[in-house]
Amino acid sequence: MNYLLYIDPGSGSLLIQAIIAAIVGALFYFKNAWFYVKNFFVKLFKKSTSNQQSEL
Repeated sequence: MNYLLYIDPGSGSLLIQAIIAAIVGALFYFKNAWFYVKNFFVKLFKKSTSNQQSEL
């Protein structure tokens, strides 16, 4: 069996560009999600510590 596979430069560069865009998009998505999770816990613990200090 002889398979003749050919990807022209335009399609190859489009494929590489799509892969890079997907990776960068995923990184930005997870960075943003991590920021919201971290910010939620910082606010949660900041409120609990300020409530404890005001009770004393």
